[in-house]
Amino acid sequence: MLLASLIGPGVVANASGGHPSRHGCECATPSIDRLQHWLASGEGTTVPPTGSLLVRERGGYAAKVTFLNAEWHVVVVWLGNQFEAQADLSKSAGFWMTYSATDDLYVQLRPASHWSGGDKWLTKVPSTGGKIVKKFFGFKSDAWTTLPELGTPGYSFASALTEARGLVFVGKTPNKLDFRGLSIDRYRPPCL
Repeated sequence: MLLASLIGPGVVANASGGHPSRHGCECATPSIDRLQHWLASGEGTTVPPTGSLLVRERGGYAAKVTFLNAEWHVVVVWLGNQFEAQADLSKSAGFWMTYSATDDLYVQLRPASHWSGGDKWLTKVPSTGGKIVKKFFGFKSDAWTTLPELGTPGYSFASALTEARGLVFVGKTPNKLDFRGLSIDRYRPPCL
């Protein structure tokens, strides 16, 4: 299957000259760019197996998880910092993410009305070879696709943007992930 290329300026850049970027916690509880819930879902064998991925890192926080085995793994980020919340991202150009990954994976945009199941719009998150990079992921519809193995959503990508509940990271291969930043254009998550 051919995945559409990612759209955006400055597609890949080393953060802070090769050093991990620092993100202080703006909220009263641990967060990365005001996103307080980075969760291992219990789907797939991961370390940690469930719960928060946030750990103290150089004056701020990072979200760290390891995918084990050749099976689907699921990591959830709630955009409104609670499950019931949703955000209208229809005017957003996309998001900048500072991360490292030892293998490719995908990020799904999950809307409130179609939260469950794997049949979601997604885009590839490329491996960084374990190096921290900052990359832009655009919200143009041609940058998002589906995987036959997970199914085709019965709703448009544009409608998913209007009721975005979360970004869900999925991968089917062993992978070591380290998230340091996730800043969404024209959206500021509420601290809870």
